[in-house]
Amino acid sequence: MRRDLLIVRDGDARLRPGAARRAQRRRRRTAVVAVVAAAVSVVGGIRLADDVQRAAAVVAADQPMVASDKTVLTDLWRDYRQTHLEPGTGRTLVLQDGAVTTSQGQGDTMLRAVWMDDQETFAQSWQWTKDNLQRDDALLASRFGERPDGSYGIQAELGGEDPVSGADVDVAFALLMAYSRWQEDDHLYDALPLIEAVWERSVVRVDGGPVLVASDSERDDAGQVLVTPASFAPYAFRVFARVDPQHDWPALVDNSYALLAQLADEPLDADRTAGLPPDRVSLDRRTGEFSAVGGDVTTQSGRDALRLSWRLALDHAWYGDERALRLLEGQSVLADSWTDQGRLVAAYDRDGTPAVDRESPAVYGGAMGYFDTVRPDLADEVYADELLPLYDADSGDMAEQLSNDDANWVWFGMALHLDELPNLNVTEE
Repeated sequence: MRRDLLIVRDGDARLRPGAARRAQRRRRRTAVVAVVAAAVSVVGGIRLADDVQRAAAVVAADQPMVASDKTVLTDLWRDYRQTHLEPGTGRTLVLQDGAVTTSQGQGDTMLRAVWMDDQETFAQSWQWTKDNLQRDDALLASRFGERPDGSYGIQAELGGEDPVSGADVDVAFALLMAYSRWQEDDHLYDALPLIEAVWERSVVRVDGGPVLVASDSERDDAGQVLVTPASFAPYAFRVFARVDPQHDWPALVDNSYALLAQLADEPLDADRTAGLPPDRVSLDRRTGEFSAVGGDVTTQSGRDALRLSWRLALDHAWYGDERALRLLEGQSVLADSWTDQGRLVAAYDRDGTPAVDRESPAVYGGAMGYFDTVRPDLADEVYADELLPLYDADSGDMAEQLSNDDANWVWFGMALHLDELPNLNVTEE
């Protein structure tokens, strides 16, 4: 059953999953108190034995079998490989979308594989990506699957030939981490042309400064360019600078932070801003001013945008950049939503009001960047109430089947919270 559609009853109130789990724990505690009271009365007021008291406390806490942090991440990685990877090929399947493969899905798999020290899965995934998605200019086509004629390949009719800049950055960064971890020169040699192509084709000048745009096709527009803020990955740009010194990656780090700070203060099409980034936004190349894209593209902050919180948290954790901290501190609407409503929703309007009435595991995963960095007091709650219950400690599997995107971002959020994302940087140039 899809988690974001699950609604259960607690008395007369209809509760979403997080609130339902908390209500269930309250009911369990109440039931145990009643049992204990009854037992005390039966034995004439004599206190229960210590072992019975401890057993009652365990039931009241509603605790599952305990697994170590590393075991949780390892089990979820095994479950992901079995569920979302095509056996023998390293192809990541987006099962909810006709088993297509996206460059972002490949990038997520490669990042998880290198952090999990799974060299075989990484090699398979990258080989498939290189053979099936990499274009002549080294960038990656974004979508592969069944085509109208029944054959399999790049789905050009759905824009599949166009690269997604954030995915290209993630794949290149994964290759550099793989080179550092396993010292295989091929990974470095494969990363370099992709990194150069990202700069040459997907970084454009806006009001004099470099900006990573949504796709390489944006560079042809002299007026407005489309930007996806969640693709800004300062930690990756820092590493690119070490292996590609002929391009000004440090300037891209600085300008990315400057643009994100500017965007956080822009109401765009709303009366005010809550500081959350939109999924997509338009940027004037001459003036550097942001505006709403218009049409069907809203300024909502959803599962795509909230990945930026995770990226900023990683840059702050690894490099201590205070600009990341200041941006995350401006996302306090997430703490307000959690403390006031006991949940986060899958999308927020520009002014911070809920745009939908459903939850998303991927949003909780991405939002862990905010909670772990700014509100660690709430981070444990969010982790325990929303992420950890998606793992079944008894079986070592996901408690329910998630989409590819949800499964990845649940894992990324958990790994960040558990401090299991080491900075595997390049060790030589």
